[in-house]
Amino acid sequence: MLPYNPRVAKLIEMHPTDPQPRRVAMVVRTIQSGGLIAYPTDSSYAFGCQIGDRKAIERIRRIRRTDKKHNFTLVCGDLSEISLYARVDNWAYRLIKSLTPGPYTFILPATREVPKMLQNPKRRTIGLRVPEHPLVHAMLDALQEPIMSSTLTLPGDEMPLTDPLEIEDRIGNQIEVIIDCGPAGLEPTSVLDLSNGRIEVLRTGRGDVTQFT
Repeated sequence: MLPYNPRVAKLIEMHPTDPQPRRVAMVVRTIQSGGLIAYPTDSSYAFGCQIGDRKAIERIRRIRRTDKKHNFTLVCGDLSEISLYARVDNWAYRLIKSLTPGPYTFILPATREVPKMLQNPKRRTIGLRVPEHPLVHAMLDALQEPIMSSTLTLPGDEMPLTDPLEIEDRIGNQIEVIIDCGPAGLEPTSVLDLSNGRIEVLRTGRGDVTQFT
């Protein structure tokens, strides 16, 4: 059991296709001040915080009960950001371009722009993705950097949480903001490891991977 925390998450309603700028700005300020949010993507709900925020990252690990081997993902606005945070060969770039925006996470060798705490400790890789969701792109435009992210799956659950009210009920005292655009998807992203010069499917999720298996 996690210790009780008197924090109470603020439930912020957002329009699913035309998010209100003032509310987006409120969420971004929360991230920039060290807050932890729950937000919908084009696959499922996810945790989100600022890149390199050690305290927020440790909070995600505690809530999810993961160890330091857990892979985090940088949610990016476009391909140019991916090339800033990862080393991408031409073949990998063409593949990523064909699948984004969309419900895929790509594992790639990290550049020095990625804090070591976010990299896989042995392989020095990082997960990156470009989702197709108006709210996420609005937050990224306002934040002007990627969001550090992790699928919102709680200990003992097989699937990510999808209902903002259930998220509020279960972890509302452990995070700052829950964004409500209505229920999100039930599946996490499909994960493609491109770090070894080939395509390896690490997780089958919402994104179609039949062509790679």
